[in-house]
Amino acid sequence: MDLKRYMKRLIAAVCALTAWTAAVAQDDVTYRMEVGGGLGVGSLLCDVNHKVTSGLGVAGSGFVRFIINPYMAVKTSLGYTKVKGNTNGEVNFYPSTATEGVTADRLNYNFSGGVTDLTAVYELHFLPYGYTGGYRGLKRLTPYFALGFGLTYGDVDKAVTVNLPIGIGVKWKMAERLNLGLEWTMHLTPSDRLDGLETPRGIKTAGFRNKDHFATTLVTLSYDISPKCPNCNRD
Repeated sequence: MDLKRYMKRLIAAVCALTAWTAAVAQDDVTYRMEVGGGLGVGSLLCDVNHKVTSGLGVAGSGFVRFIINPYMAVKTSLGYTKVKGNTNGEVNFYPSTATEGVTADRLNYNFSGGVTDLTAVYELHFLPYGYTGGYRGLKRLTPYFALGFGLTYGDVDKAVTVNLPIGIGVKWKMAERLNLGLEWTMHLTPSDRLDGLETPRGIKTAGFRNKDHFATTLVTLSYDISPKCPNCNRD
């Protein structure tokens, strides 16, 4: 075979490979958003509950996640957590009053209600998240860190406050447009009224110390929507 024939075959092979790569790229569609929900358990850390496992109740949320790139996303969510607690486990729970100081009668108190929160969090993936590896080396499984800001309403004492959500989680892209996740989030608040007891021992502190905070552990499921052009929106 002469050189011309070899060159023709080489050019044909390069063209075929280029066409195949373009076809794969066309199928590698990325998406701008996810919609989904989560279900799990939650608890309130407060004057009568001192562990995240105390007074566990059902927790759930619905969310929209805005995908910035394979490493970052912003999630807005509306959640509800059932909370409860009592002073039965508190051996020395003697409340304080402004006029009499510490009272001699032990406080017997229990509460049950719900906490509703509206939050927006920034999620940082430890690995580039996506369905296909491609030139970006996307991974179908990645842990992530979340930090944000939110508003909270507690119906036990009709308390409204802000909250600072801090969380960790893991995402798994189980199908091209389907995402399964597990996340744990602690919502820090500057309020001491979510359990209906405001500074019962008369100890007042500033910031988040000695205040009511709630934690949630959720299993999430979401679906990708709003595809974007793979050729004109490279991350």
